[in-house]
Amino acid sequence: DFTRQHWKCQLHELAIRGFVGSHIIVSLQGIIQAYKSGITLQGNSTSLGRWDFSGSFFFSISAITTIGYGNLSPSTAAGRIFCILFALFGIPLNLVLLNEIGQLMLLGVQHCAHRLEEVFHWQKKASLLIKTCALVTGLLLFLLLPPLLFFDKEGWSYEEGFYYSFITLSTIGFGDYVIGMNPDRTYPGWYKNVISLWILFGMAWLALIIKFCINFLE
Repeated sequence: DFTRQHWKCQLHELAIRGFVGSHIIVSLQGIIQAYKSGITLQGNSTSLGRWDFSGSFFFSISAITTIGYGNLSPSTAAGRIFCILFALFGIPLNLVLLNEIGQLMLLGVQHCAHRLEEVFHWQKKASLLIKTCALVTGLLLFLLLPPLLFFDKEGWSYEEGFYYSFITLSTIGFGDYVIGMNPDRTYPGWYKNVISLWILFGMAWLALIIKFCINFLE
């Protein structure tokens, strides 16, 4: 009788564990689905702020620039179809925009070089000086200073911020670091919009640098 009662207790305990385990699995699946739908947990409450205007704008930029962090994606059939059409038209238009921005940057550098040549009667020195200044300015604006902003808003180290900056502007986009994803932090409304513009201009600048490197290697 004691052995029979012992086994009954064991079976009852296993049944309870299986029941609880199945509910835990269902709960985890619900949490994963909610995360994919754009819900983030903040203590005992939820926030749908990831699909607000700034979050949607940032998602649009990450899509047409082909960065594709993977932290946010459409969860409905209509959303996926729209995303495909949006990318088909958005990616070529974005390439045109980046090319125009890059050409404007290049024209600005050349204009400054010509002005120096006229004022100081320099030739090769003016071009070299302006290109060096443009390179240093670009490094500061797009790679060296942004990590300080990420340190303040995200709590990342400088190395992590620099890593995120390069991975983003080079469109590698691993997704291991993404801005605005920490539920314990409050982000200002302008934050993602400014970062989106930084991505556009930063990609144009980095494309020019890569182009110069290719010409040098060739």
